[in-house]
Amino acid sequence: MAGEKVKVTESQAGKRLDVLLCELYPDFSRSAIQKLVKEDQVKVNEETERNNYNVKIGDEIKLVLPKAKELDLRPVKMDLEICFQDKDVAVINKPKGLIVHPAATAGDSTLVHGLLAEVKDLSGINGVLRPGIVHRIDKDTSGLIIIAKNDVAHRFLAKQLVDKTIKRSYIALVHGVIEHDSGTIEAPIGRDTKDRKKMAVTAKNSKDAITDFRVIKRFKKYTLIECDLKTGRTHQIRVHMQYIGYPIVGDEKYGLRKTLKTDGQMLHAYKLCFVLPSSRQEKTIEVALPEQFEELLRQIEKEENDGSQTQ
Repeated sequence: MAGEKVKVTESQAGKRLDVLLCELYPDFSRSAIQKLVKEDQVKVNEETERNNYNVKIGDEIKLVLPKAKELDLRPVKMDLEICFQDKDVAVINKPKGLIVHPAATAGDSTLVHGLLAEVKDLSGINGVLRPGIVHRIDKDTSGLIIIAKNDVAHRFLAKQLVDKTIKRSYIALVHGVIEHDSGTIEAPIGRDTKDRKKMAVTAKNSKDAITDFRVIKRFKKYTLIECDLKTGRTHQIRVHMQYIGYPIVGDEKYGLRKTLKTDGQMLHAYKLCFVLPSSRQEKTIEVALPEQFEELLRQIEKEENDGSQTQ
């Protein structure tokens, strides 16, 4: 925990200070850790050190967080669907089209703004622009997202993400008919070298990415699948499905130009399974597909049935 002294072990000795701190505090980004070191918020044996300091056995490291700033965001009433809530966490069913946290172009209509109006307390680990946000889902992806209501819960949930013990399952409609019933896509994802706004399967500056999928239903031109994330890379499912030749229907960034008329990609985070911070009990939460998603499936089925009857 931040504020407590950590003694360097034999297995940790020799690592850079910033690298070790990232391992000790997985909910902080590398850049955030480096900034704290530069601002003298980290002490090694009561002395300040640089980020490239190689730690030694027995070194005592202490990270002291600066006092949290008051939120400068105004609450916005959104009538969010809260699927579960206790004193530590809230699980929200995010609608398609809602951005998770503020950005330069997001204005004051993000999930964070709505949370400030609906949830009494939020963790402050991710700063004034991302209070409570443990993980993200894309703007045009609907479904479940976990919100931390205090810093202890945030760290506990973040560690589950790092340890890959939080199970996140999605339902997607993809172009093409997948012949095999299930599969695993294991391909590293990094920034697209040709388009910095996109991600891609690449060996350059990438991170390991693993997606399991299972066929739910086959149509004549499409396949409905369930995807389980084993890692949490940006746009992971969208990039992986494009990579194997079955892009998600309605995906403007990674999909086909000619596609079904939809309001965003047909990708829904329908199930979460994680351990609650206080009780240490496993919690599983599921939500149904959005009505628009269900309607599109009915439309496809009807058109296929009508086509069969006229042949």
